[in-house]
Amino acid sequence: MSDGNDGGSVLGADPPDDGAGVADADPAVDVGAAADEVTVLESGTELERTIDLRGGLAIGIGTMVGAGIFVFPGLAAGQAGPAASLSFALGAVIALLVALPTSELATAMPKSGGAYYFISRGMGSAFGAVVGIGLWLGLVFASAFYLVGFAQYAIAVLAELGAASMVTDLPLVAALGVGFGLVLTALSMFGTENATKLQNGIVSLLLGILLVFLVYGSLDTLGLFGRQTVPEEFMPYGTLSIFTTAALVFTSYLGFAQVATVAGEITKPGRNLPLAMVGSVIVVGALYVVTILVSTGAFGSARLAAFGETAIVEVARSYLGFPGAVAILVAGLFATVSSANASILSSSRALYALSRDALVPPQLARINLRYGTPHVALALVGGPTVVLVAVGRTEVLAEVASFLHLVTYGLICVALIVLRRSNPAWYDPSFRVPGYPAVPVLGGLASFSLVAFMQPLSQAIGAVVAVAALVWYFVYARDVRLKGVSSDA
Repeated sequence: MSDGNDGGSVLGADPPDDGAGVADADPAVDVGAAADEVTVLESGTELERTIDLRGGLAIGIGTMVGAGIFVFPGLAAGQAGPAASLSFALGAVIALLVALPTSELATAMPKSGGAYYFISRGMGSAFGAVVGIGLWLGLVFASAFYLVGFAQYAIAVLAELGAASMVTDLPLVAALGVGFGLVLTALSMFGTENATKLQNGIVSLLLGILLVFLVYGSLDTLGLFGRQTVPEEFMPYGTLSIFTTAALVFTSYLGFAQVATVAGEITKPGRNLPLAMVGSVIVVGALYVVTILVSTGAFGSARLAAFGETAIVEVARSYLGFPGAVAILVAGLFATVSSANASILSSSRALYALSRDALVPPQLARINLRYGTPHVALALVGGPTVVLVAVGRTEVLAEVASFLHLVTYGLICVALIVLRRSNPAWYDPSFRVPGYPAVPVLGGLASFSLVAFMQPLSQAIGAVVAVAALVWYFVYARDVRLKGVSSDA
């Protein structure tokens, strides 16, 4: 996984404190020359492009599939009824409007490492600090959300095994979530290849189970097997509920931008990168919409909401009996672990990139000599994550994660407009957004606007994080200059 700073770092050593280890602020130097076969880094090293379109799609789909299917159906149906399908569709549209600008920026800066790099190089250090710290903590909240979902599924497994007394007598949600959060953090510290192998195996099994369930459930919902769906008004809670639910479930789409973090390794990036990002959003969005329609057709939104985070298990049981419930329980465990694992890794790399750019203390970029992983950054991800898991407020965790990412996505769209208007000499993307400037303008407005539909507590926490990040920049790193198109704010 890219850490956003591949240019000449040496494993096993701390970054120099005198600024020599800070990435060159000029993207023309820092990015290097890009071709369809290789990316030539600042050090002269050639990074071979080995990820084709299928691989890019796998990264995007594998990172996103999870919460939208296994945690949100009951919660979303309780807020919007069957119209929650429109909430997921709206989230997909917003993700698509951001995916296109992200693709252009990634082909202009193909070893960028993602949103933090785009914004810090395009808009300056202050914006970079806010986005980088926001991504770190946003992924911490997302990791905690996924781990709470994992704990709920683990409890459901215990209930299926007849361990009902354990489920009722012990605080298992916090215990299981915290325990497995520590396990995943430790696994990442012992080498990313371990985490990557786990991720690849999980995604393959997960997609196989989902395909069987959703195909059968869709055919059954359409009445091909003689089943009658539960009659219900499509929008029982009004139009506004579609937008408030979209704000809640947008966490389901946080993974599409991960494709951009491996832009330097994707073959024919001008073609394959936008196709991978857009294609993964379309595929996952369709899965989410079908899941809601199948689920509400089985039980109705009120009963589905009563099942809580594991509602989809009961949906599978209604269609496929006990084997279906067991299969979805297993898939839910794998999906939540997969999402938590990916978020922990990505969060630590965001913090690592901030440290390499001297926006946070250089000690945070320290590499473990034995395993070659940023163990300090990982500790600063795992620690806050397990604390949030202990709190266990699923909806707040999801919305704060969405808040911080939506701010980032909105700024990605702004950064594209700034770079297009200033047109620096080094900015030469191999893909350009169709429909400019309408697409980035709509993407930015949609991202910022969705924040307004969140509950006040989530908005307050997100705003505190953003303000605290800006204060940190002015107190600690205001002299850091990451060359962009304008002076720092």
